Amino acid sequence: MQKIIPHLWFATQAKEAAAFYTRIFPESHIDHTTLLRNTPSGDSDLVSFTIFGQKCMAISAGPIFTLNPSVSFMVNFDPSQDPAARENMDTIWGELLEGGQVLMPLGEYPFSPHYGWIQDKFGVSWQLILTNPEGDPRPKLMPSMLFVGDAYGKAREATELYMDLFSHAPHARMQARRGQLAEYPAGMEPNKPGDVMFTDVELEGQWFVAMDSAYDHAFAFNEAFSFIIECEDQDEIDYFWEKLSRVPKAAQCGWCKDAYGVSWQVTPRILGDMMQQGAQEQIDRLVQAFLPMKKLEIAPLVRAFEGK
Repeated sequence: MQKIIPHLWFATQAKEAAAFYTRIFPESHIDHTTLLRNTPSGDSDLVSFTIFGQKCMAISAGPIFTLNPSVSFMVNFDPSQDPAARENMDTIWGELLEGGQVLMPLGEYPFSPHYGWIQDKFGVSWQLILTNPEGDPRPKLMPSMLFVGDAYGKAREATELYMDLFSHAPHARMQARRGQLAEYPAGMEPNKPGDVMFTDVELEGQWFVAMDSAYDHAFAFNEAFSFIIECEDQDEIDYFWEKLSRVPKAAQCGWCKDAYGVSWQVTPRILGDMMQQGAQEQIDRLVQAFLPMKKLEIAPLVRAFEGK
């Protein structure tokens, strides 16, 4: 069962964006849509959907946060698994290009014979890459974090923290591990030798990418792209919250920010179950119960759902 779920924040377009992604990517579909009524942003659509077999979520909750390339999706096209990988990559690139913005042109680079980075019409960023079929296999979809600005040079430290965090969590199913690690060599200023040009780590069976970049980027991590951690019980919620929450003013409704500015949602798995299975009046009570909370508490959420 997927432990960490990428979550996208849109002003109004969550349903439209999810429909677009599940149309252009294989192994993709809409799973569930929930209406959250009477939130500070008014009525909000919460959409659960699957891309390449991985669960994602999106919300329409007003123009409070704006997506940017600090967190993107890396999409692997592996010729050993798909003989038409390059052609399929070009097709999806063309779909994403409509109304989008090219960040790195599709072409040949030292690390790949075919790669491109694009921000689509909804603001979500995608790195499409033709992978080396002789390399270690990776999933088709991998969230990628770019450590810039005040977070530059922290990619190694952050991924070490995340590996330790998930390896020692209550109910941990497996040890986290690092996959590749490529450091910047001398002569690639403004990046410093030894900082992380590329690394990937496996957390609870899911792969994540991290990179440092010292260039002057006009963006940084924010709440528009967050990671939901689905917890089994209150002990697990307490553990992740204590380890991750480092920005008190960002703590709200189970959301928190870590020391690097990455946003997380520490939530009980049962909350998602109740959201999907409950009647609208039960969902309404849940919303009003969790809105005043910072760290989520399971017991009062269950009581609100049950009307007690």
